[in-house]
Amino acid sequence: MTELISDGLPTTRHNPFDPPAEVTAIRDEARMSRLKFADGHVGWLVTGHHQVREILGSPRFTTNPSEHHLLDLRFQGEAPPERREVEPGMFLNQDPPDHTRLRKMLQGQFTVRRMNQLSEWIGTIVDDQLEHMRSLGGRADLVKEFALPVPSLVICAILGVAYDERHRFQEDTATLLSLDSTFKEAMDALARIQEFMRELIARKKENPGDDMISDLLATGEPTDEEASNMALLLLLAGHETTANMLGLGTFTLLRHPDQLKILKDEPEVVDNAVEELMRYLSIIHFGPVRTATEDVEIDGHLIRAGDTVVMHVPAANRDPEKFPGNPDELDLRRPASGHVAFGHGIHQCLGQQLARIEMRIGFSRLFSAFPDLRLDVDPEEVPLRTDMGIYGVHSLPVAWSA
Repeated sequence: MTELISDGLPTTRHNPFDPPAEVTAIRDEARMSRLKFADGHVGWLVTGHHQVREILGSPRFTTNPSEHHLLDLRFQGEAPPERREVEPGMFLNQDPPDHTRLRKMLQGQFTVRRMNQLSEWIGTIVDDQLEHMRSLGGRADLVKEFALPVPSLVICAILGVAYDERHRFQEDTATLLSLDSTFKEAMDALARIQEFMRELIARKKENPGDDMISDLLATGEPTDEEASNMALLLLLAGHETTANMLGLGTFTLLRHPDQLKILKDEPEVVDNAVEELMRYLSIIHFGPVRTATEDVEIDGHLIRAGDTVVMHVPAANRDPEKFPGNPDELDLRRPASGHVAFGHGIHQCLGQQLARIEMRIGFSRLFSAFPDLRLDVDPEEVPLRTDMGIYGVHSLPVAWSA
């Protein structure tokens, strides 16, 4: 008999770097459990690494939000008035063949080779931002002065978005991702970002540049609406996720001086260090979410057609069946490949190679430029993004010897 979790999904973190202890306990008891949603629907919570990968790789599950209960989980107590159909170009929420067609338009832009060619340019952006930090004296908010600007500058330049216009999407992105936002507030914020992107597409059609959006429009393949929503997804994912990994990752390393010493003393470990930080932190509270399109048996459990399945990536990335030893410890030398922080299957993160390069260069050069970097507040005073869909730190006050 599978235990039913009827009081909602636990989200309270007792340690800033760990998943909720209640979710870890659920995983250790059973890697698949029944979960009751706010609207009464009974679906599944999946916390095991193997089971998460199997579901993410299966074509028998849909990612279409109009088919599942994600919004009921996201806006508990305020069920959306109606199911929203997926808008054209929102390939993250689309299944084949639409997803295949749209993603194929972008895949050539994000190859490992092409991303590696950007390394020197990204290094210059990182160095410039570090020099800016140094000019501030001996203390700064690392999020404001480094973790957020670096990926924002990179993705804006790649897409052809003027960095000076970032206020037009960053404030609304915060509203969209805030777990405190009402459904209406979140949808209004999304509408404003979409309007900004539609204006951008119109400008690019009239005056193309040397950027990814112009290249996409030049193919003549996507409609204007598809292009604007595709660009929107790339813009939001391109700065929010990496920014929070840089901020939370720095906080983590400063709180694990033995691991920070490894990163400083053994620069060759940086590639694996990025993978281990991704595994260890997995900067979402829960997800992704899928719905079964037919009856599916996973690990001896029958998931019925129409059942919503919430996968818990942070718990799965700490699964001792996949990562033996003590997966709750940060170990930069641990072989961390195989984590699901970037997802798995056809929806695996399109920009993962870009994110890896930004983190590899960002962490290495940050601690090289500021070898005595330290927290400028007590660890308990660091404001955590427990109120946001993407986890991290709102700010990270740091200091160094000027």
